[in-house]
Amino acid sequence: MMLKVLGRTSSINVRKVLWASTELGLPVEREEDWGLGLRSPTLPEYRALNPNAQIPVLIDGDFVLWESNSIVRYLANAYGGEGLYPAAPRERARVDQWLDWQAAELNPSWGYVFHSRVRKNPDFQDPAALRHGEQRWAATMDILDQQLARTGAFVSGDRFSLADIVIGLSVNRWFGTSFERPALPAVEAYHARLAEREGFRLFCGPSQP
Repeated sequence: MMLKVLGRTSSINVRKVLWASTELGLPVEREEDWGLGLRSPTLPEYRALNPNAQIPVLIDGDFVLWESNSIVRYLANAYGGEGLYPAAPRERARVDQWLDWQAAELNPSWGYVFHSRVRKNPDFQDPAALRHGEQRWAATMDILDQQLARTGAFVSGDRFSLADIVIGLSVNRWFGTSFERPALPAVEAYHARLAEREGFRLFCGPSQP
């Protein structure tokens, strides 16, 4: 069995899949030359795999899957990942809640700031929009800080889960983006806990915001 992941490893969404694979002990073949500055995912051969022309794509034999959070759920379901994605309905619902929150609330909150301050994109340099983006990101991170203060451990409870992979990458981006951030002690402690994991060390280094 060999899984294939298509997409540049500088992508935060590709790194979700790679971190999950590491946690599950799964060998992965990387086809890294798809994405920004590389082969365009708008090419017909890539759109045949993902009509949205987005990375990553997972290929597992004759099975093709896109959407990074769906991919990590699939890997846990298919390859013995109940420790990351519990089967009990209420425990799983908590993990799903935070997986969906990451996609719907957390990641959109940092988009403008990241493009402005990290990528230096000239289309994202409006001072008012940047201030608004920073405030929005900080407010979203405050929600996470309150949740982590309640659990004292990980996002969905006292056990590491898929939610910590997808949110942990965004937390790493929070600390890797230079701007005046509010103090969030629970998030800081969480970041330190995540740094003890092999997947974090591989895919959340200082050069990987």
